[in-house]
Amino acid sequence: MGRAEAAMWKRVVGYGALLAAGTLALQWLDYQRLARTHSGDIYLFLVAAAFLVLGIVLGVRVFAAPPPVAFDGNPKAQAALGLSKRELQVLHELVAGRSNKEIAAHLHVSPNTVKTHVARLFEKLGAKRRTEAIRRARELGIVP
Repeated sequence: MGRAEAAMWKRVVGYGALLAAGTLALQWLDYQRLARTHSGDIYLFLVAAAFLVLGIVLGVRVFAAPPPVAFDGNPKAQAALGLSKRELQVLHELVAGRSNKEIAAHLHVSPNTVKTHVARLFEKLGAKRRTEAIRRARELGIVP
């Protein structure tokens, strides 16, 4: 960019700033006239806006959904059924949709051990299939 172009841009920016300052001064004067002639309307608007904001804030607080209750796994039901810690782990894996092989790999046990735990879970939950066991465990609040 040459000197002539820089001087031109400086002049354009200067005129732009002058026009902006003039526009701001005119708007300020217009606002002063408006505020004097319609002061009652402005106060009424401000009071109405304050009540609107207050109503929205109170409405949000009153009608907001209660915070979710933390999931505890229903320890009473677990104790009543006599579920062991490992059986609970297997049950959570069943809920996650894993196969016996995947459960065995994830829990570092043999697939036969998983089969035994699944059979005990079916017996304790009174189920014949995985889906039935999961449904029953959800009904009791043992799994989310």
